[in-house]
Amino acid sequence: MSLSISGKTAIVTGAANGVGLAIARHFVDKGANVMFADMDDEALTKEVGVQEEGSPIRAFAGDLREKLTLANLLSATIDAFDRVDILVNASRQVVSSDPLNPDDDAVQTALEQNLMTSLRLSQLIAKRMIKQAHDDDSDRPAGSIINLSSILARRAHPQLMALSISNAALEQMTRSLAVALAPDRIRVNAVAMGSVMSASLQEHLKDNPDFRSVIESGTPMGRIASPTELAEAVQFLASDGASFMTGQVLTVDGGRTLLDPVAAPAH
Repeated sequence: MSLSISGKTAIVTGAANGVGLAIARHFVDKGANVMFADMDDEALTKEVGVQEEGSPIRAFAGDLREKLTLANLLSATIDAFDRVDILVNASRQVVSSDPLNPDDDAVQTALEQNLMTSLRLSQLIAKRMIKQAHDDDSDRPAGSIINLSSILARRAHPQLMALSISNAALEQMTRSLAVALAPDRIRVNAVAMGSVMSASLQEHLKDNPDFRSVIESGTPMGRIASPTELAEAVQFLASDGASFMTGQVLTVDGGRTLLDPVAAPAH
């Protein structure tokens, strides 16, 4: 079973910090060409710096909620690396919500950021993957799309209702696209994370340090995972080692959803 992604080209969104950054860096370490994409230009520049010709790293800053920005992202990737083999939709927004306030737009905001951005980019990249496969005239896998979800898709936390809804929708999108794209040899999977040190969890723990022990005690493996551990799972789904996996949601949470008495947010 080969877990290699060496020589492949990946687009990773949400790559300026947290889990997205860890995935993008991990892919570069494993020999992939990577387009780091994020709307935070300053953070992206700080993390990626100036890329020289021939570097396996490129950066793209822009609001991925805009369709033109998505098209420009694809164009920039093709200009830099000639193709795209892997898409990791790691851009996500954690928004609090009031489940009883009809004027609260948190659900709409979360759906636009966490679902629609990933859907539109997946559709765009899938078309490019199909074209590449046709041009290559081979029976090799055409590409892999991995969506980043959360165990909140299966858990109810009233103040994070918007995040729960958007992640549940993202997981159903994963299954639907998997069926639609399977004839074109494109695999679509997701990783649902919990008890992982994401940027949002890190910020949350700054203001609520007591939640660390609550989360750890509610996770059977007794700790919070590093973003790199999640990146390993994403690499597996992107590699030929997962060549017969599609439409699956791989849970990486240290066993938390097997127990989960945690009252803290399910990052």
